[in-house]
Amino acid sequence: MERAKVSTSVERSWPARLGLVAAWGWAILAGGGGIMLLIEKGPWPLTNGWFALASGVAAFPLTAWFADRAFGLVLSGRVRFAAAALIWIAGQIARRASL
Repeated sequence: MERAKVSTSVERSWPARLGLVAAWGWAILAGGGGIMLLIEKGPWPLTNGWFALASGVAAFPLTAWFADRAFGLVLSGRVRFAAAALIWIAGQIARRASL
């Protein structure tokens, strides 16, 4: 299967740049917040810190790069956004249910 060419940063449109900035922002915000929650509340029982950390990792642009390099799996921005959103929603459900 032939892969689509990835455009360079010079050729990217403003929505693509905005998406990249949003992905980095969410990775830093959610990932960093998740780590802080894990340090503050501890790793067990499952806290929403784990879900926040996983959401940040899902949105992290280098996760998509690594998946492509290691496994040949191309993850679009939409897929990463959907995964991050679903993980975040699962964390909110777990927090409200006190799991």
